[in-house]
Amino acid sequence: MQKVIPRDISWLAFNGRVLQEAADPTVPLNERIKFLGIFSNNRDEFFRVRIASLKRMLRIESKLNMHPEKNPKKILDQIHRLMTDQQEEFERVWKNVQRSLNRNKIYLKTGPQLTVTQKKFIRDFYESEISPNIIPLMIENIKKFPALRDKSIFLGVVMRKSFNRQDRKYAIIEVPVTAVGRFIELPSRSSQHDIMLLEDAIISNLPDIFRFLGYDEFRAHIFKFTRDAELDIDTADNTTIIQKLETGLKNRKKGTPVRFTYDERMDPDLLDYLVTRMGFGKQDAISPAGAIHNFRHFIDFPSKVFKNVSRRKEPFDHPLLLEQRISDVIMHRDVLLSYPYHNFTPTIDLIREAAFDPDVVSIKITCYRLASQSKIVNALINAVRNGKEVTVMLELKARFDEEANMEWKQRLEDVGATVLTGFPNMKVHAKLCVIKKRKGSQIEHYGFVSTGNLNEKTARIYADHCLLTSNKKIMADINRIFAYLENPKSNELILQKCTTIVPSPYLVRTFLVKLIDHEIATARKGKKAEMIIKMNSLSDIDLIQKLYEAARAGVVVKLIVRGIFCMLSQNKKFKHKVTAISIVDEYLEHARVFVFHNGGKPRVFLSSADWMLRNIEHRVEATCPVLDPLLKEELIDILNIQLSDNVKARTLDNELKNKYVHSASKKVRSQEAIYHYLINKKYV
Repeated sequence: MQKVIPRDISWLAFNGRVLQEAADPTVPLNERIKFLGIFSNNRDEFFRVRIASLKRMLRIESKLNMHPEKNPKKILDQIHRLMTDQQEEFERVWKNVQRSLNRNKIYLKTGPQLTVTQKKFIRDFYESEISPNIIPLMIENIKKFPALRDKSIFLGVVMRKSFNRQDRKYAIIEVPVTAVGRFIELPSRSSQHDIMLLEDAIISNLPDIFRFLGYDEFRAHIFKFTRDAELDIDTADNTTIIQKLETGLKNRKKGTPVRFTYDERMDPDLLDYLVTRMGFGKQDAISPAGAIHNFRHFIDFPSKVFKNVSRRKEPFDHPLLLEQRISDVIMHRDVLLSYPYHNFTPTIDLIREAAFDPDVVSIKITCYRLASQSKIVNALINAVRNGKEVTVMLELKARFDEEANMEWKQRLEDVGATVLTGFPNMKVHAKLCVIKKRKGSQIEHYGFVSTGNLNEKTARIYADHCLLTSNKKIMADINRIFAYLENPKSNELILQKCTTIVPSPYLVRTFLVKLIDHEIATARKGKKAEMIIKMNSLSDIDLIQKLYEAARAGVVVKLIVRGIFCMLSQNKKFKHKVTAISIVDEYLEHARVFVFHNGGKPRVFLSSADWMLRNIEHRVEATCPVLDPLLKEELIDILNIQLSDNVKARTLDNELKNKYVHSASKKVRSQEAIYHYLINKKYV
């Protein structure tokens, strides 16, 4: 078996590409700040999920004989070295960004830098907005250390008396970002913008907070920590999935701490006290950093302070959906929506139309991640109120969306919708909808297959495809998948009866291998053989081995992978150089598209599944063929535009050095080129 790159190392390389965008001086300043926030948020989730998992593996290492990551200690050591380097780069980039902010007369101010007017403003702001949301914890007086929230930031406070330096007390203040916001815009001259971080406003008011204790010297520095976010759901008992999740969510709040970061200027005695009381050990990540933590909040850095803010192009309406009802259009032809270039509204309108159509009998839909104010759910609720049978497969185990989805479940059930909640050990990740309509004695079905979530907010920044269709074979397979979801024990074999959609977990691996083998056989005959595979992540060991085999046989392999990439793409035994790129730009590349040359008669598929073990074996996914020749051509054109990117594409080499693709040809920034391709496309 040929070697692969460890999954977690490849993920860090992906986050390095995000950091590259923050470092790029050609990226607008407000976007550079957002990329720093995205990098920070990604890293936090990496600790909550992957570092925590590797540490659990260490504790049960003797049971890991089936796991490809056989040496978690070695991988953790590699991770530590890479993350140290990335943190140094992060600090360097942030300093450069700060200089750029200052050149644009945007300043982050601390207490000593405030003018008299600004001091009064912060004092008043503290009294009215901050003070009601602060409850200091005198931690030396608490026998059992409180279970602090790991997504928050905290101030560790040391209080002293100037006349008795040995008399000191410790306290913790949770910075109330959710209630108040992280950024306070200060009164300033018209030519500049002064901003204060919430924690600095609190530090400026420490004498007021602790005025009754008799201390007159205060030092406070920020710290944060990260817990293991895995939901341990006990499948052995007879409680419901809701009860299991509720228990798991409560336990998550008390999860094992895996990282502690702090302002490097923190009082060393307070640092030792906190680390000890919070239960961190020598094996845990305890690392100093700069004065600002939870940089993810900088994704929402106030944009109005910038003179020249980058503005994303507005989504435009698909020309085929301008004048007719969407259902009328797709009863006659398939339509491909490509977000965020196309408007997401038709997806919502498809449900809205069905909700009010007297001929519609039922709507069945899968939901994974929904917007906080979901128009999709509102349309489904209206459909129930209008007498439609509505079935919603709502994945309650969508990581970090569990609580939100449980609330949606309650709202949908309250109006009479049927809500399916999946399986204890398997997530439902397919993005499907089927609408049943009765016209006289005729039954019609229409709906969609999507690569992305039904989330109107993320649809403006996630690049995905949604196939609107009434194809009878596709609709029949979606009905089969729902029959399985509604009664998995009785319909365990029904997925194998799918004739067009290829579902996970049972069929997709065999199907993909068969497609690759066909290209291999064609190449060995000396004929043209080619694959273009686009996805978020490539880590499945067996499928990577098939790609190696294909490249050695002479198949032209072209890969567009945004995130995890475990394949060693460079090998002298490959007959053709493997093209492997990652595009990180204004939009998050989220679509999964697979193209197989098939002797000049291309087979093109949209999928919800990455080539990862979990997607192939442990989730319900849908891989759907695109049957319309014009839509096949459209998708292939889009992929070829991305393969020609020489502005935002990075080469995925064996070392994952994230080198930009350079070529002497005309500059192609694929996301801009795709926008122009789609907005100028004519349909007949």
